[in-house]
Amino acid sequence: MSTATTHIRPEAMQALFAPGSIALVGATDKSGWSLSTFDNLRNNGFAGPVHLVNPRTEVVHGQRAHRSLTDIGERVDMAYVMVPTPAVLSVLREGAGLGIRSYVVLTAGFGETGPEGRRLEDEILAFARENRLTVLGPNGNGYINATAGTTPYGLPIPPPLIGGPVGVVLQSGALASSILSFAQARNVGLSLLTSMGNETMISVTDVIDYLVDDPATKVIALFLESVRHPGEFARAARRAAEAGKPIVALKIGSSTLASHTAQAHTGALVGDDVVVDAAFRKLGVVRVRSLEDLIITAGLLAQTGPIHGQRIGVVTPSGGACEVIADRAEQEDLELPAFAPETVARLKEILPGFATVQNPLDVTGYVVVDRTLLSRALEVVADDPGVDAVMLLSDLPRLPPADLKPTLEHFAATAQRIRDAKRPVIVAGNVLTDITEVGRHVQRETGFPYVVGGIEHAMTAIGAAVRWSRALPEVTLAEPAETGGPPVVRGETTGLWTEHRASELLRDNGIPVVPSSRATTEDEAVAAAAGFGYPVVLKAVADGLGHKSDIGGVRLGLDGPDAVRRAHREVCVALRERGLTGIGTLVQPQRRGGVELIVGVLRDPAWGPVMAVGLGGVWVEVLRDSALRLLPVDASDIRRALGELRGARLLEGARGTEPADLDKVAEVIARIGALADGLGPHLESLEVNPLLVRGSKVEALDALVTWN
Repeated sequence: MSTATTHIRPEAMQALFAPGSIALVGATDKSGWSLSTFDNLRNNGFAGPVHLVNPRTEVVHGQRAHRSLTDIGERVDMAYVMVPTPAVLSVLREGAGLGIRSYVVLTAGFGETGPEGRRLEDEILAFARENRLTVLGPNGNGYINATAGTTPYGLPIPPPLIGGPVGVVLQSGALASSILSFAQARNVGLSLLTSMGNETMISVTDVIDYLVDDPATKVIALFLESVRHPGEFARAARRAAEAGKPIVALKIGSSTLASHTAQAHTGALVGDDVVVDAAFRKLGVVRVRSLEDLIITAGLLAQTGPIHGQRIGVVTPSGGACEVIADRAEQEDLELPAFAPETVARLKEILPGFATVQNPLDVTGYVVVDRTLLSRALEVVADDPGVDAVMLLSDLPRLPPADLKPTLEHFAATAQRIRDAKRPVIVAGNVLTDITEVGRHVQRETGFPYVVGGIEHAMTAIGAAVRWSRALPEVTLAEPAETGGPPVVRGETTGLWTEHRASELLRDNGIPVVPSSRATTEDEAVAAAAGFGYPVVLKAVADGLGHKSDIGGVRLGLDGPDAVRRAHREVCVALRERGLTGIGTLVQPQRRGGVELIVGVLRDPAWGPVMAVGLGGVWVEVLRDSALRLLPVDASDIRRALGELRGARLLEGARGTEPADLDKVAEVIARIGALADGLGPHLESLEVNPLLVRGSKVEALDALVTWN
């Protein structure tokens, strides 16, 4: 289907989302879409006129209907279009002649249906651009601007519509109502909810830009089926980071990368889904895995803003909850540090004698006797210099108490302590349930903060908030720094460059490579081995040969001339039997010990060059222990990537092995990344496998390059 790449002007987006008057074109009592849109506008505070247009009926939804937009005879700021597919363009033509610039097109039957639908969609886009119209949709439900009470939205909006700081952008119209209902159930207020439809003209990134500029929005929540314009998305994400507005995204779809490079082991480590992970990490976008976490995490970030550190103090009235939180904290890479001695002393003064003072803190069931105990303990823990934030386990009431006044006083006092705390306080309930009208009333009357629904989702949200806060300083609008001149490349950049040529490319560009010598005869192989000193390694060489191990083309530990002659002879026979050309062998000194890594770069069709760093050698596909980064990268980012590997301890000197010089390793890998990035779009993949690391010695033992 047609999608736009032209950035929509901010004033056009503002006019679309804040019209003074609206016409519902195609309004009819026979359509639930029409009735819902009309009721939504009337019941949620839209103050301007709502005109109904139907050429065949005089009264619709109990209100006079006009035969056309022209017949309205008044200014119309936006048209909500519900006519049959072939009639949409004629509505836009009439509206453009009347000066109507903003349109929401509910009608389906366009690019999502096939070639004829795409043709109609292209016509709409061309006309809209030519006449400077702004079109949301088609095939979308519209939007809900809760801040302004403007709700041209085609499905029922259940009460109450809660305004607030979270802007939601959805590529799924069917899920919009479910997300809206869940946000209301958890008392998460929305600034704007937009159902994108086909994104013919207005794209997700246009709405992100609007929300970045919108003072009512603190957090942006996205439901994405695809990232249609990665470059524009990256630009908008960086703008959001610069504005201090988190983007939380649920991106669905995890198929294998269509353009796998069969010759490269790196292909086993890189797929669409993990590339999206790497892209979102680089852009500071928080990725979540469920609709619940999308809204809950957005709600938490709107409440807390950045959380500057991963050390969490926990205050609960439940020992069991403490155990659950401790387990989940480890999974989210959060620390639960021991309390400082002065904190322990202060807690012992207020807790019952049978309480154990530790983090997580169980203040015990004594809260039934002393309702202030939990908030007083919170006050103490929030003063601890060793914590960066505090998690307080406290639910809102679900049922009306016999006497509301003490309940309001209790929650008001706790809310005040939270506001006065020296550290951010995250309030969470035990389980995920709807907030009842009683809970809403208490929250509204006392100023009690946002309550995260359930321990599981709370820990997910806290972990995400900490990671976003840590990544935020690294996400900037600045262009990547220049890495020097163009790479040195000898020869035609086509086809497959096997080890001999690929290693030459690395060496020419300052990357350390094991010495090697090519041999076409047994005597040449023996002479090369004598020059290096035994033992040596002998490898098969042939045009287009990628995986040498699969044909027995790698011979290790050759300790004398006879072994070298025999290996050269056998390898060349195997190559001839397969009909290969340009055959021979490559002789290298054998390296022992150390840790083998793989460093591979693939060009993703959407996001560009992606680097995978992992444990290497012949077990790449089996271990699948890797970390991904989008290029360009620097040495500090590579250090972090190495720390993410399950086998990271091997580099740290586990079991008495020599610790790796991680700064040196990161420097070499960053150099490989810079080379791959500098080779540009002609490069399909570049792989070093293995990259041998022995202390401060870092050396490429094998390499492979594939050109487009």
